[in-house]
This record gives sequence, C-alpha cells and structure tokens, in this order.
Amino acid sequence: MFEFLKRKKKGSGIIALDLGAELVKAVFFSVEESNGRRALIRGVGEVKHLGAETAEGVMTDITSVIDHAKEAIRLASRQARLEPAQLILGVTGESVKGMTSVETLDREDPKAKINLAELHNIIHKLEWHSFADIRRAISEEMGYPEIDIKLVHSAIVDIKIDGYKVASPLGFQGGKIEMSIFNSFAPMAYFSALHNIAEALGLELLGIIPEAYALSRSLETEEEGLSALFIDVGGNATDIAVVTGGTLRGTKLFSIGGRTFTKRLAVELNLAYKEAEKLKIAYSEDKLEQKSKKIIGDLIQNDIEVWLEGIVLALSEFKTVEELPGKILLSGGGSLLPEIRDALNNRKWHKKLHFRNKPQASFMKPADMPNVIDETKTLKTQSNIVPAALVNLGLELTGEESLIQKTLRKVIGIMKV
Repeated sequence: MFEFLKRKKKGSGIIALDLGAELVKAVFFSVEESNGRRALIRGVGEVKHLGAETAEGVMTDITSVIDHAKEAIRLASRQARLEPAQLILGVTGESVKGMTSVETLDREDPKAKINLAELHNIIHKLEWHSFADIRRAISEEMGYPEIDIKLVHSAIVDIKIDGYKVASPLGFQGGKIEMSIFNSFAPMAYFSALHNIAEALGLELLGIIPEAYALSRSLETEEEGLSALFIDVGGNATDIAVVTGGTLRGTKLFSIGGRTFTKRLAVELNLAYKEAEKLKIAYSEDKLEQKSKKIIGDLIQNDIEVWLEGIVLALSEFKTVEELPGKILLSGGGSLLPEIRDALNNRKWHKKLHFRNKPQASFMKPADMPNVIDETKTLKTQSNIVPAALVNLGLELTGEESLIQKTLRKVIGIMKV
C-alpha cells in the first residue's frame, strides 16, 4: 500500500486516525523514551469528506472512508518522511456506546492474599457482570429485546478493596472487591466495518478507541484525581464524557453538532452548504462586521437552545453520579461558536442537574497534554484536540502492559465478546 514511502526512512511510526464527520485526520507520531516517555508528532494529514460518507456518525460508504483514510495517512507520512507500522483508530457516533459499570464481589476468605489465579477469576466474573449490564442497557436504549453487539474497547478504570483504592489487588487481603469497568460496544455490522477499514489500511491495529474515552484520559498525567465534563462538539454529534476523581463514569452522545448550525444558516440565508460553512467559520473567528454577526447570532439561537437541552438530557442519564463536576472542558470544531461556551457559562441549565456549584466551561488545547509534542506546529485549535488525545493514549497503548490490563485482555479473549 505504502509505495510512496519506498525512498523514505523506515521506522516504527504510529498513525492516530480520527474518522470525523467532516474530515479524516491522520497524525503520525513516534514514541521517545530518552527524555521521559513522550509522543512526538511528526506529520499531519487531513482529507475532507466529499459527500455522504457518514450520516449521524455512522459510515454509509466504507470504500470512500478507506480511500480518504489512506490519503490522510499518505499526507501525514510524507511530512514525517517515515513509514507507519501501527494504527490507533478513533471512533465516535451513535453506533458506539460506552459505559462504566461498578461491579462488586465478596471474597470467600477475606484473610487470604489475592494471587494471580484468583485475580483472573475475579476479573472474569466482574467483566461478565459488566457485559450483561451494558448489553441490557443498550438493548433498552435502542428498543430491542436482544441486540448483537461486539466489544470495541475495555478498561478497568478503578479498583477498591474494602473501600481502599489500589492499582492492583494482587497480594492484598480484604473481603469486598469493587471494580469500575469501562466497556464500549458497537452493533456487529458497524464493528465489522471498523475492522474492514483497519485491515484495508495494512497496519498493525493497536486499538479501536472511543474518542470520548481518549479525551477523558488526556489530562491524567497532568492532574491526578481530575473531575470534569469533557464535551466534544463534532460535525454530526456532541460527545460527553463524565470523569470524577480521575475515573471515567461513562460517555453519552446526542446528534447535534456543527452541521446543525451550518444547515440553519444555509436554509435561512439561502446559501449552498459550503458557503454557509465558510460563513459560520468566519463568524466563529470573529471576522465579520457587527451587523452580520448579529444576524447569524440571532439565526442560531433556537438551535443553541436545543443543543443545551441535549446536554441536560445526556447528563441526566448519569444517575449513579451523585454530583456532577463543575469543570467543563470543550473541544471539537463546533465548540468554536461563541454561543456554545456562553450558553454553558451564563444560562441556568445546570439548575436541572446535580451540580454543587455553577459549572464553568473552558477550551481544551493540544498544549494541555504535556507528553504530546507537536513538532509540526499545526495542531493548535480545539478542532485538533481529539487526534492529540488519541496520540496521548498511544503512550499508554504502546507502553508496558499492566498486570490488570493484561489479565483483562486474556479474560476478554476467553469470553469472545
């Protein structure tokens, strides 16, 4: 596939691929160990979707998506002048459902130290419980009594023994094991499509990662025990991840994104979609005269209200979170509309939910990830947060696998979910 790289240096480069609604973004990076473990971004490639390759976050033309992904990888690799070997595939959309379930198990002998065999058995039992809980929740949400779903990504995000938080229960005593397990699933057809894309790209697949999960992990190295709402406003949809005490509690998505506002301008101003998109971007960047700014601001107000109701509805579904964090971190190209942050910061939507204090929203920046070094100097705005977060997660995926994650991987292999 990578004929264009024959004259370039070979290497162990990694591609983080963001399959967005508007763009396919490929970020070429390598991992440096000499000065602390860091990811060095050496190439970036973007390809715009030409038509209806995606709809409501679901791929409708896999062949075109593959072609665009190949071209984005080619552009990123050409800039890096290195050959990629591995792939991290970032996914979002209504077909990917992510949820953290808290599972508990009472040990028969609390005084015995937990050994490797028991750890494997504990994780096996709790992952089965978690899978059953999420399968039931997804079936209810989608209105089907049974639905054939496949596991996209799984991670143990929190472990407690008798209420005491531990990195690994191995060697500990105690009566009650509590694990918070994040699982994301997709319907069989979408799952197969993702693997077909990965296979067509001819790279070793490190992981298919829900982008909301990548965002939730992006600031972990900078701030322990972080509590925040991560809100990513993409082209077709808005992704939300709730993190409390450094633990991802779950993700939600609703189908209002940047395209909604563009379509409003196109209809109301009788413009072609591309022209309306250019106008929206100019408005977001404060490049219009005052009269034009007021016209556009007035036109999108109703859609902002609907978007805000979507935020309220999505957050109201986090029933196990007693108190929502007041820190809101915004990302995605759609978040550049000034009304987005203004609505979150200045309206009373939060009174319908369980906040202790009035929440405040601020923008994330790729520079907020200290272990991701952008040598290309191109990933500067909110629209590049997701690919940067995928790169950041790549440090975890390419590092030494923890005993817990290794055991979970073996358990999943046995479960074949």
